[in-house]
Amino acid sequence: MRVLTAVTAVGLIAGCGSTIEGSPTVEGASSSGDTEQFTALLEECNAVADEQIAQTVGADAIQRGFFGAICRWDAVGANGPVKVTFNWFETGSLDTEKSTAEKLGYTVEASTIQGRRAVVMRPPGDPGACGVTVGSPSSGVVGWWVQFQTGAADPCQAASTLADLTLNLSS
Repeated sequence: MRVLTAVTAVGLIAGCGSTIEGSPTVEGASSSGDTEQFTALLEECNAVADEQIAQTVGADAIQRGFFGAICRWDAVGANGPVKVTFNWFETGSLDTEKSTAEKLGYTVEASTIQGRRAVVMRPPGDPGACGVTVGSPSSGVVGWWVQFQTGAADPCQAASTLADLTLNLSS
């Protein structure tokens, strides 16, 4: 047992004495020097102002929720509680969004917003929910989902309006 402990200790000490060539970088950092790609990380959540979102869904009050890969808001007004979600997939495609919605059993319709191809998606059994995804002005796709908890208004109209506002602000 003492021999095994001694061999292990010598191995550990020898491992600590090795030299590694190169320059240290923070884990996840780009070594190419191209940091411009991430300068506006999470700024997408500001594509449409909270006040415009509230107005579009008929809300008197709106509160920002989770911001990350997607952005979420909770709102309330004459149409009752409303959940709003925004996403911007920089490498996404309309074909992927469409096929995913179809696999989930959603009703999918082709549409256009400002002359750009768009996809309108309605989940089964939830007439208060609708998503609209449109080609982004730069790359990928942007999408808005609106869910009226009481089904009091047209969620597809609201999601389409938000997509339109996003394209206007991005031009």
